[in-house]
Amino acid sequence: MKTNIVLIGMPGCGKTSIGKMLAEGLKMEFLDVDEYIEKKQKKSIKEIFEGGEAAFRDIESKATLELSLKKHMVISTGGGVIKRKENIENLSQNGIIIFINRPLSNIMGDVDIETRPLLKAGKEKLKKLYDERYLLYKEYADFEIMNDDTMEKVIKDIRCILH
Repeated sequence: MKTNIVLIGMPGCGKTSIGKMLAEGLKMEFLDVDEYIEKKQKKSIKEIFEGGEAAFRDIESKATLELSLKKHMVISTGGGVIKRKENIENLSQNGIIIFINRPLSNIMGDVDIETRPLLKAGKEKLKKLYDERYLLYKEYADFEIMNDDTMEKVIKDIRCILH
């Protein structure tokens, strides 16, 4: 039986905030993959990306493999976790994959691009990432939840599909 809940989606779709609230409500542990990587590497994601995206993706793949072995957790992934199929294969062995689908216009309205290495180029880059990743999110997800309302509604929708 799968005991983890794995949240995927674009940067700024609410994975971390939703994940924390969901984990608290379900009495589960919460883990953010990017925070996990930062602790293990003793560097910020921004610093790790200075070594190139491929190097970061290697570290991310190792982290997702490690986290896939844990049980009874809500795991919030980085937006690009779907770029390597092995990451999703690992995470789905013990986890239900949920795509948090937030409209791009909402993300563009409030995401802080300064804190996100791949978005420094601005909103055009965000649109490009969305176009590259959207179908992968849909393909890899066991369930898709729209985040176009409140976080409470999103959490309620997730809890409904879990029961």
